[in-house]
This record gives sequence, structure tokens and C-alpha cells, in this order.
Amino acid sequence: MGTENPNRANTSQGLSANPFAPPRNNMPISSNPVVQSEAPAFRPTSVPASLSTVPSTSSTTPFSFPGPTVGTGAPGFRPMPPGRPPPSYGPPTTTPIPPFQSSNIGQPMVPPGQHPPMSTSLNRQHQIPPVQMGSPPQSFYSGSSNSNPPMSFQDSAYSASRPNMHQPAPLTGPPYPGPLRPPPPPPQVSYKGGYVPPQPTISTPFSSHQGSYNQAPPAATSSGPYVGNSAPPTGGMPSLVEDFSSLSLGSAPGSFDSGLDTKLLPRPLDGDVEPSSFAGMHPMNCDSRYLRLTTSAIPNSQSLVSRWQLPLGAVVCPLAETPDGEEVPIVNFATTGIVRCRRCRTYVNPYVTFTDGGRKWRCNICAMLNDVQNDYFASLDATGRRVDLGQRPELTKGSVEFVAPAEYMVRPPMPPLYFFLIDVSISAVKSGMLEVMAQTIKSCLDRLPGSPRTQIGFITFDSTIHFYNMKSSLTQPQMMVVSDLDDIFVPLPDDLLVNLSESRAVVEAFLDSLPSMFQDNVNVESAFGPALKAAYMVMSQLGGKLLIFQSTLPSLGVGRLRLRGDDLRVYGTDKEHALRIPEDPFYKQMAADFTKFQVAVNIYAFSDKYTDIASLGTLAKYTGGQVYYYASFHSVIHKDKLRHELARDLTRETAWEAVMRIRCGKGVRFTSYHGNFMLRSTDLIALPAVDCDKAYAMQFALEETLLTTQIVYFQVALLYTASCGERRIRVHTAAASVVPDLGEMYRQADTGAIVSLLARLAIEKSLSYKLEETRSAIQLRIVKSLKEYRKLYAVQHRVGSRMIYPETLKYLPLYGLSLTKSTALRGGYADSQLDERCAAGFTMMALPVKKMLKLLYPSLLRVDEYLMKTPTVSVADEFSKVCKRLPLVAESLDSRGIYIFDDGLRFVVWFGRMISPDLARNLVDEDSSTDFSRVSLTERDNEISRKLMGILRTLREADASYYQLCHLVRQGEQPREGFFLLINLIEDQVGGMNGYADWLLQIHRQVQQ
Repeated sequence: MGTENPNRANTSQGLSANPFAPPRNNMPISSNPVVQSEAPAFRPTSVPASLSTVPSTSSTTPFSFPGPTVGTGAPGFRPMPPGRPPPSYGPPTTTPIPPFQSSNIGQPMVPPGQHPPMSTSLNRQHQIPPVQMGSPPQSFYSGSSNSNPPMSFQDSAYSASRPNMHQPAPLTGPPYPGPLRPPPPPPQVSYKGGYVPPQPTISTPFSSHQGSYNQAPPAATSSGPYVGNSAPPTGGMPSLVEDFSSLSLGSAPGSFDSGLDTKLLPRPLDGDVEPSSFAGMHPMNCDSRYLRLTTSAIPNSQSLVSRWQLPLGAVVCPLAETPDGEEVPIVNFATTGIVRCRRCRTYVNPYVTFTDGGRKWRCNICAMLNDVQNDYFASLDATGRRVDLGQRPELTKGSVEFVAPAEYMVRPPMPPLYFFLIDVSISAVKSGMLEVMAQTIKSCLDRLPGSPRTQIGFITFDSTIHFYNMKSSLTQPQMMVVSDLDDIFVPLPDDLLVNLSESRAVVEAFLDSLPSMFQDNVNVESAFGPALKAAYMVMSQLGGKLLIFQSTLPSLGVGRLRLRGDDLRVYGTDKEHALRIPEDPFYKQMAADFTKFQVAVNIYAFSDKYTDIASLGTLAKYTGGQVYYYASFHSVIHKDKLRHELARDLTRETAWEAVMRIRCGKGVRFTSYHGNFMLRSTDLIALPAVDCDKAYAMQFALEETLLTTQIVYFQVALLYTASCGERRIRVHTAAASVVPDLGEMYRQADTGAIVSLLARLAIEKSLSYKLEETRSAIQLRIVKSLKEYRKLYAVQHRVGSRMIYPETLKYLPLYGLSLTKSTALRGGYADSQLDERCAAGFTMMALPVKKMLKLLYPSLLRVDEYLMKTPTVSVADEFSKVCKRLPLVAESLDSRGIYIFDDGLRFVVWFGRMISPDLARNLVDEDSSTDFSRVSLTERDNEISRKLMGILRTLREADASYYQLCHLVRQGEQPREGFFLLINLIEDQVGGMNGYADWLLQIHRQVQQ
């Protein structure tokens, strides 16, 4: 029977002996380490190189890197001290970092018998303006003498000077399916700083103007320019066609400097681009905001699966927010009952087919023929379609919501319930957390979903536990203190959870008095474990959402934790991963108990000291909750962030006491699940609470050696209680074609889904392995996939030493690099606080695709030109035209400009040291300008300030799931500039980790091996 079997309890009667056992299949990320070179700090390279493109019929893009180049330098930038971090409202206390200076690189390693590549170090005298990057143009060349042929890889900007290398002989006879090789250009002279201007005799489709990029002019042929993807005939022979275009990068022969024009590398400056194939081939599929497959082409055999080296799976966000006017239709079958397949329990959907004059329907998942009930019968027209199709959204829409009848419940639907467990020790009071939290909860009381059924309750704790009687007949709440931590009991169990509308006055009185009640508290202890057990005892009857506000490391009673993570010797050993998993099994067991009784836990952690997020976050991980981490919380700095995020948590639409199952067609089965939830059986995901900001990933495998069907169907079903008290089932259905061709799998790949799944697998791997092994495993997956792709074309097209990869995955290497440099996975002991690292991991495990990609490759916008410009059209249009995303490299920063860095979780506003004083005065107080750590950006009474605050508002409104706190940084202000911005410019070499160009070279070397 299916997930939502009416006879099946939706509250688990018992969990498996070990609900946290790892999945049966092996971790799909291999742990074989890949040796990475140490690279020096901030080495942005930018040397324009010539570009060649080859006629293309399919969308794939290669790079050309003939020779290895490995930098051997000491890590030059360590942003974090080997101790506690600085408070975020003051500058981090690390060794000062000199502002953007170049570094010299040692001699690269080369294979014997070759001349070494030239140094890629730059000693720039000035900044080279950035150029907007797009896909390489699909230009073409004819064989006529007046055309400009592409440079071959031997002339490319990353090849070493090789005196013995000769050009291939001119083509005679039929052409081979590869690019034409031109004669070598004349030798170039070396220019100071490694800058090599492009050859004047070789045209490039990229113009040299800043921010512009033009198509190369078509070569003159007798038949005129060709349109679309067709290539012109060459010398009267059949056209030369490749399955990919070619981008050659490198130094010209005879040059003593080699460099890479990083402007030509592919970057996702337009954000997440969803593949069109998902909805294009099957128009009745649900929207990709709900379900994304890592490839929309399902392999037809086990051998094809083994060659597809990337994860094969899906990312599901069942309650994703819909744009205005696109609500999911609600269907109420009333007396008919929900129409489902008798055998596999699939819900009726647009892909079922009706036969026998409309009296039977065939299930698209298991092919069973089901009878149509009399109440649901409709005759068929001449094309075999039901005549009432227009009135049946479940037969035309990929996403639909069914109202579930009584048999889908084992108890009456629960009311929305919010329970608050609040740390009131001295640190919570002094930081101002208590006051901001109490004010925010009070301001949200009118907007809590489910009124008038909503329930609410509070417990506070320090070294003792404080319960509050909120009975509606009282005028003030009554506090009851329990100091026996070993034998917790609940006084007045019936009056600790109250109906909000009935007890509103008492609740408001409590929230008003809470900060003053504990303002003189000097208690430094935390009886968090016993308080957690008390909350469980209160909530276990109904379930609901438990919001925990924690400021101190649990120190008393069950679940007390100790300081760990300060031992440097553990890092780099096999014991390192133990710091990132819970130390005490108490928290896992409590999470299992909470899930069993439909309680979701959200953790709000505030501390300037270690609080063991690895242990506390377990409560959120296994209950479908979320971790909010505010390092060194101070209300003056962080109040807006806490206010916004807590308000969204309380007021966003929530699905309660939910279970989710994803079904798929014959021959395919889901094998592992990744995210914040508890697996109740092999394929049933328990989610005490779900909302629009949560996504879940899963991997599937083939059950049969060969698939015989042409299409595989997927159906996600989420059974939940809506805040209004209705039991509902949200169903998303999608179809994907089965293919026998690996190339087609690549063509229909979805980078966003692949990166989301890879990130979750990597974070899970970091809980069992060293960080270095985890990072190597990411690189290895990318190398293996590009190697398989190369095998498809290497012989047929004579790829030589070019790096080729599919157009759909052109951003995958960059996202892979970003992942290795993310807070959760980067560096070692000194690169991220342990709590910060663990919190980042918990956050990434729950992020939907678009938010994940934004976090990995943030936006960098230059805004000073927009601020000074007089608006001619609407503000939003003007902003989108003027402020374009820039590559994440230090050379994108002009000292005369103002930039906004936005990763979805925070803003960094960077002021160049040479910006106009008038502009600075309009935005910040003149007397504060010396120390930006003390300055907060507020709207001032002038047009420039209003425009800047308007930009920040616009960016925040684009995604309300988190509030981006704003940090101001001035160029050269160390260590703040390095801590907030420079370490996050992921394309640069920072902290001993590779830059983008070196990362690509390293991948390419391994692909060629």
C-alpha cells in the first residue's frame, strides 16, 4: 500500500532500532584524495588571450589547456585566527593583510622532457577592467584566404613554448571532423606584468571594450553569411561539424609569460538557469521549482548508469512559493474519494490514460488497468480524451492539491502550535537577545497561522526550569520553578499550552515583562537538556513547532556538553570528523522522540563562545527543522536580522504532521535521501513541519539491467495538515524520457540539481571523513564525469589537448570550486569556527536549488554609477540595467567604486579608497568613516542614501527566507576586508586554495591522464 494508505497511521508507532543508520548503499562520493597544489594568496590573473570557436551543432563548450601549471607557494591569507572569532560588530583580530598585492609563484612542475610553462604571476601596475562573460559565440570560419581562422590549442594562452612542436600538415582529401589548424602567428614579445596583447592578425569575437561582447563577423563566402547553427561549406567540401565549440586560452609561442584571460571563463552571472528540456519535452510536468532531476534523460541500462559519474537523482521542494496568480489548484473529490491506482497507490494525474469508452484508466507508474467509479466517469471524445478535461485540473496540471477525507487521519488534525524554550542566562540578557525576541513574538501574534485554533506556550531556563501558567482567567502569568534536574516533572500540564485567542492578554503581559524579569540575572549555567525534556513532555500530546533560543553551552543535567574543537592536533587526522557530529547520543534520541510525536525543532543559537552546534543542530536535522546561527549576537547590530527571520519562521505558511513519499516508474527505485528529516520506513519521509524554504534531495538507481519503457514517471506526494485544519495531499507529477545515449544524458543535465545533490553528499561525507578527503571527492566526481564526456568525442573529433565539456555543465567546475571553498568545507582549523562550519552545513542541507547556487556563487554588483545617475526610467528598470553581476575576483573591484556582495545570507558593502568624498558623506557619517566596524548603514535625508537603501530592500525582497545583515568594509581596512569579502572572492587564490584557472587546469590534467 502507498504512503497515504488510509489504514496506515501517520504517526509512527515505533521507530526502527537505529533510525540514524547510514543508507544501505555506499556513500556515492569517493574518498580517494586528489593532491592539490598550494597556491599563493590573491593571484587574480588577467591576460587577454585569443579565442577560437568552431562550428557547433549541439550546445557544448570546451576549454583548451595543453600543459600543467602548478603554483607552489605558501598560503598567504589565513582569515581566521587559531582561536575564538571576533565579535561580528568589531574587526576580526587577525594578522593584517596587505590590500590587493600580487604574489610571485614558484616554478611549476612539468613532465620530463618538456619545457616548463612560463610563470603566471602578475605584477600588475593597474587594474584591468572586467568584461561581462557569456557563452562563447558560435562563430565559424571558411576556408577562403581572407578569413581569420581560429587559433589552435598549440597557440593557446596556457600552453608552454614548445620549440619542437610543429603544425599539422595541410588538409588534403576529405576533411576530418575537427577544427582547422591555422599557420602559427608571428612570435610575440613579452610585456611587463605578464600582459600579452592579442595578435592584431587574429580576430576575436570578444571586443576589448569593458563589459561588452560582440559576435565575430561572419567570413565572406559566395553564398553569404549563414544563419543559426549551420556552418558554411569549407573549400567546397562537406561542412566540418563538431559536437562542441572550442575555446583556446593561453600564451602565444615565443612569449616568456603565460597567462589566462579569466574574463573568458564561464560564470553563472545570470544566476540559476533552469534547463528547458524538463518542461519542454513533457509540457504537463510540474514546475521545476517543485521537482528538479539531475538529468531529464533517464539511462536505459546499468552500464549507462555506471558511466554517468554524477549523482542520479532529484531535488524536491514540495511547498515552494508560487508567483502571484499561480496557485496550486485544490481538488475536493468529496463523496467520490481520491482516485488512486489500486496496486501502486499512484494518484490520478495528467499522464494516466483512459480506455474502454472512459470506463477504465491505466496507471502511468505501474500500468495497471483500474475501474473508473461512476461518480468520476466521463465519456471520451474522438481523440480518446475525456470530454470534461477542462474541469479536471488533476488531469491537466502537474501540481495539484487534494483535500483528504477522514480515512487519511488517525486523529483529528492538530492545531498550529508554537512552543518557545528560552535561555535566560546572563549572556542571553546582556546581548539583548531576550528583548528583541520577546518584542518580535509579540508583534507576530496577529499573524500566526491557524487562528483561532493556534496554541502557544513558554518555558525559560538557566540553572533551573521555569514554567508559566497562562490560563485565560488570569491577568498575569504564574511562574513555577523546578530545580530538580534529575527528575523532571510538569506542574499544571493543562495550563502550560493555551489557546492564543483566549489567553491573548496573559501572553502579551508575559512577553512585555520577560526582559525585565531577568534583567539582573547573573546565572551563567544552562540546564538545556532537562528543559528540553520538559518541553517534550508538554508538547507530546499535540505536536507542533518548538523554537529553542540558546545562548550558553549546556552545562547541567542530562545532555550537558563540553568544550571541544580547540585541539589543533585532531585536525587532519582520522578523528577530525568527530568534532562535526553529536558528542552525546541524548540529542539524537530526543530528536527521534520529537519526530514520533510530530514536533519540529528550530534552533536559534546566539553566542560569542562555543555552543556545540554539531550536537544541538541534530534536533533540527532529524525533525525537519532549521538552524539559525548568530555568531556573537549583539542586539544593536543583529536585531533586524533576528526580527525578520523569527517573524518569517512564525508567520510563513506551514504544513503540519506531514509525511512524504516519491514514487517512480517500473525499473527505477529511490535508494538514498538527503536533507533534514527522519526516514520512517525505506521510502517514507517523516516531516513534523514543512514550509516553502525547505528542500530534500534523493538518489535513484535502476532495478533492472535494461529499461524497456520509453518514459519514466515520478510522483511526489506530501500528506499534511494545513493550518486551517484541513488534511491535504499535495501531488507533483513529472515525466522523463529514457535514453540509450550518454551524450543525451549530458545534454539534458541540470547543473543546479547536480550541485544541490553534490553539496548534500559532500556535507554528509564530512561527518565521516576529513575535510581534505571530502574536497578531493568533489573534484574527483567532476574529473570522472568530464573524462567520460571526453571519451565520447576524443577519437571521432581529434580533440587533442583541448578541454571539452557539455554546455549544460559549463558552470559545474566553478560551482565545485565554490563548494570546496564554502564555509562548511573550506580549509581546516583556522579557516572557519567549528560552530560556524556546522551551522553552515545544517543550512545547506535544507536549501532549495536557487538559494544554494546563490550561496555558492554570490552576486557582486557595482552601484556607485547607479547612485550618481539621474533616473530616466523606473528605478527597478534602471537598477537592473546599470548594476550587472561581476566575476568574483579582486580585479572586479575598482578603488573608485562602491560594491555590494550578496550571498543570500548577508551583504558586504565595499567602499573603494578613492571614492568621491561627497558620495561617502551622503551615505555614512563623516566622523564615523575612520572605523567602519562601528558604522551601520541607515537611510539618510538625501537621494543617494535613499537609492542605496532601496537597492538593499530590492535585493532582500527577492528572497525573504533570510535577512541579509549589512557589513561595511573599506578597501585596505584589514583584517575586516579579508574576513568579510576577499576570502569570499572564490575565483581568486586565497588561503592556500586554488583559484578558478588553476582549478580548471588541475581538473583538465586529471581528465587527460
